[in-house]
Parts: sequence; structure tokens; C-alpha cells
Amino acid sequence: MQKFDKLELRNIVEEKMRKMFFSQPVINRFFETATPRDIEAMEKILDDEQEVRRIARRARYIKTANFPTMKSFDDYDFSGIKFPNNFSRDEMLSLDFIKKKHTIVFYGGCGSGKTHATTALGINACNMDYKVKFFTLTSLVMHLKNAKNNGTLERAYKTLMNCDLICIDEWGYLPLDLESGQLLFSVISNAYERLSLIITTNLPFNEWGPLFADEQLAAAIIDRIVHYGHLVNTGVKDWRLTHALMNDR
Repeated sequence: MQKFDKLELRNIVEEKMRKMFFSQPVINRFFETATPRDIEAMEKILDDEQEVRRIARRARYIKTANFPTMKSFDDYDFSGIKFPNNFSRDEMLSLDFIKKKHTIVFYGGCGSGKTHATTALGINACNMDYKVKFFTLTSLVMHLKNAKNNGTLERAYKTLMNCDLICIDEWGYLPLDLESGQLLFSVISNAYERLSLIITTNLPFNEWGPLFADEQLAAAIIDRIVHYGHLVNTGVKDWRLTHALMNDR
């Protein structure tokens, strides 16, 4: 524990007690009778409690994010990844894009590591105390449609906008009807300049129009994604096929 003079230590402990929602009368009563050793012991207790809460909070964030599986970058091969000039691998891994409320679009072929990278970034974000939600495009649209049918659409939007990062996987695998596109547009529009997105897709932007059954809607979505977006090309190598068990045969 770092050494402080008595008054400085008291101020530090008092601030920590406030942050952990001790009432002011309880704080005052503690310091009325506390010895310097009592104050040092209290600081240790507060630090231990804060660490327990931090671990529990991060585990809760990971659980409620609904990741499809647990992934990390420990075994991730970056050799085929192409980053734009204004966005480096280190900047991505630092999660600074979340602070800036920027978007990442992972574009590449099937099995090229888009979902792996998205999941690993999302888990890292949870471990940095960011609130994250993970969806496939289809599951997000179904979630919004169910909320609309149940009369809870505004609550669903509010929950999403309370996040720091929303991950939308498999963008472009299935076309959307107009209602689905409009619901998705509301998410993208509301998220614009308020939180970060990670999107994975195997389609270039000029092929997004048919996905939404409305060219103007697609253009409006692309406009908001591109403005603060970074396009990361994951290439065409299919890592799942490369490591498939059937390759032995």
C-alpha cells in the first residue's frame, strides 16, 4: 500500500467510501473514533471489495453480452489482415475506437476471422468495463420485431443505446424486408455519435442496397457507418477450412 500522510490518507479513504455509497453520517462516525491503523485497514477493505465488485461486474457484462463463444487474440493470425492507413492494429486492440465512438467494419470472405476478431474485441471491452451486446443481424432484427409486437420497442432501443459497443455479425447473409431494414436503421441512426459498432460482412458497400430492399435506406445506413468507420479487410482465406478435421482425409 502506498504511503501517505495521515490527512491525505483520510481524504483518500473518505473518497473511496463515498464512491462505494457509504452515507456521510456513517463516514463521519467512522472517522470520529478511527485510529491511523483503522484507516489503513479500511482502505485495504475498500480496495478488496472494489476488486471483488470489478470481477463480478466484468463477468456479468460478458454473460449479458451474449457472445456466441469465448475468443481471444492469443491464437489469432493477423497475417492476412489489411488495416486502413488511419487505423492500426494497435489502435484497434487498445479499444480507443470505443472512446471515440467509432465503428469497425470487418469485411472478408467466409471463415476469414471476422467473427473471431469481433468476439475477442467485445470480450476485451467487457474486461475494460464497457457494456457490450452481440447479435447476428438476423437475431437483432428478430429481437426488435418481437419487442415491437410486445409493445416494448422503445425499451429495447433504450437498452441498446445504454451500451458502449454493439457487435452485429453476419451482415449481408440474408436479405431484410422493409420493416426489418427500418428497425435496423433506427439502431444505426441512434447509435451514430453515441456509441461504437462492430459489423462483420462479406459484401462490399455497393451491394448493400438489395439487402435492405430500399436503396435510399441502404445509403442512409452506409452514410452513418462510413462517417466514423474503419474498414478492416480480413481477406479471403478460410481458416475454418484450413483447420478442418476433414482435411486429414
